[in-house]
Amino acid sequence: MDFANFLIQLLNSLQYGLLLFMLAAGLTLIFGIMGVVNLAHGSFYMLGAYMAWYFTSMLGSLTLAILLGVVLAVVFGWLLEWLLFRHFYQRDHLDQVLLTFGLIYIFEEVRSILWGDDVHAVQVPEMLNWSIPLTENLSYPVYRLVMSGVCIALALGLYLLISRTRLGMKIRAGAFNREMTESLGINIRLIHGVVFALGVALAAIAGMIASPIASVYPGMGSSVLIMCFVVVVIGGIGSVRGALVAALLVGLVDTFGKVLLPQVAGMAVYMLMALVLLYKPEGLFKQ
Repeated sequence: MDFANFLIQLLNSLQYGLLLFMLAAGLTLIFGIMGVVNLAHGSFYMLGAYMAWYFTSMLGSLTLAILLGVVLAVVFGWLLEWLLFRHFYQRDHLDQVLLTFGLIYIFEEVRSILWGDDVHAVQVPEMLNWSIPLTENLSYPVYRLVMSGVCIALALGLYLLISRTRLGMKIRAGAFNREMTESLGINIRLIHGVVFALGVALAAIAGMIASPIASVYPGMGSSVLIMCFVVVVIGGIGSVRGALVAALLVGLVDTFGKVLLPQVAGMAVYMLMALVLLYKPEGLFKQ
């Protein structure tokens, strides 16, 4: 592998890892802070992709589609937490699994009714639809670099929110000891609503920015859900920092595994997870 090909695969692994982080961050926040096993998290990724396709076809702009989709995702997440999830915080994890598993089928059926079962393509914005030449024959799409930049900016924003703001302090307090946090006068239900809406928005954003390169198709959320759980387990449940490190590791292993060892690429990520859990049963980072 020459340097140009190595650079392309490195950029691909970085872009894939950051996209996984967008999904896994919301999942680990919801599980680590609210204690909810959310199997429907991949459906939010799918809904984000479909919103990007639908609003882009209506508005003629992916940027406007993403801005509108983010607002709708936050509202949808808030309503979903208020109507359903807040009634399951004290329930057994099996009840939560059954609820979220049922939501997968509901979301798939609603998606089929609203948008059909066809595969759709989202056009890359014209100003980003070009490539940076690396050699005479190889180039790298600018849109993928923009995707990575957006994910890095959101990761930095999430870090600052959790670790440098009063809201983040309340979120961390609620995750550490819910009863003590409530006794101090903090509205823990409001915090849970914010966290769930944030998690849904992150997954939807990941689906929206990935739609031009991954297409939009039924069941696309199921394929990323398993990888998200792998990232959460490797990074440590409830740890946003762990989710970032684990997502980048998974991106590297998956991308270079497919190039260098295609025979075992399908299980390389799970071998990484087994190796981490062998020495760090709680994941790379604790909450």
